[in-house]
Amino acid sequence: MNEAIYAYLEKIGPVFCLDIGSGTQDALLALPGVNFDNWPRFVLPSPARRIRSRIEKATQAKTALWLYGGNMGGGFSQALVTHLAAGLPCYATQEAAKAICDDPQKVQKMGITFAEHCPMAALPLHLTDFSPEFWQTFWLSLDLPLPALTVASAQDHGFCLTGNRTFRMQIWADLLARHASLPDWIYHEVPQALTRLGALQAASGGPVADTGTSALLAFLCDSGILKRSFDTGITLVNAGNTHTLAALIFQGKVCGLYEQHTGLIDKAKLAQDLKDFRLGWLPCEQVQKAMGHGTVYGKRPEEAGGFEPTYFTGPQRERFAGLGQFANPLGDMMVAGCFGLLYGLSLAASTPTNLTE
Repeated sequence: MNEAIYAYLEKIGPVFCLDIGSGTQDALLALPGVNFDNWPRFVLPSPARRIRSRIEKATQAKTALWLYGGNMGGGFSQALVTHLAAGLPCYATQEAAKAICDDPQKVQKMGITFAEHCPMAALPLHLTDFSPEFWQTFWLSLDLPLPALTVASAQDHGFCLTGNRTFRMQIWADLLARHASLPDWIYHEVPQALTRLGALQAASGGPVADTGTSALLAFLCDSGILKRSFDTGITLVNAGNTHTLAALIFQGKVCGLYEQHTGLIDKAKLAQDLKDFRLGWLPCEQVQKAMGHGTVYGKRPEEAGGFEPTYFTGPQRERFAGLGQFANPLGDMMVAGCFGLLYGLSLAASTPTNLTE
């Protein structure tokens, strides 16, 4: 484990790292004075998955729903569509409706009625990616110390009434234009357009980042991978349950990003996309025509070469076996994003803009 992380913990105190995906939320409580192998870690159902389960049960019971709270991951949307298709009512506050769609008119066209108070006989469901009460009870029930800081990540396409895939790639492009160093991609102040991350920060009270950022930082926790990036350009691929993100990295800095839906690509398709991406021949529009998010490119130093060394992590990495080497940052792939968040914070605190070998 990087000494900067231990020094950071001694200064800050216990840090709760939470990486929220579509299927799971992966939690790590980093404790000062304790070897990282003994830090408590958990893989739990994602908040959206829990909401989906409650909606499905309400549909079976033929119960009306009232959604309140705020913006969060929308992985429960298909269950909501099924609920409405069954002729069952659903109500939502204006704020909670943002978890379904940025456009309130589209929300109403789905058959959802806006209501700021719970209608009689409707089941109230609180929408949030982060519940302070849940986590406080969780830590206390395990006789663990309460964290001094919480850092969390979630995917945010940004507030956009049209073309959120294009808008998400613009967010990546803006980050890449301002900073190529990944620790600078952790937000201490969330841009107004990132409404999901803004809601997450308001609930958690700490820094936040996109799940793509936490995954890429996780790779660089591995000193061997980081060192390789100083010798030549490398390709990092996080094969998530719903999204696959690839990055071109040289000397610890981002030179390009590719993002596609995992379920829409097989091994052969990803191999071709990565080949073209490394060469800079894969335009954003081509990926979007294939229903993906797209590509963005930054500076590409000649000494980076062709970015051929490739490393994979993520819960769907087995689908792409043979396209690169499997990485297991700090020996625990499922909480790798949590390690990445902590690593990024410690680097930002010690060396504000640069990753070093």
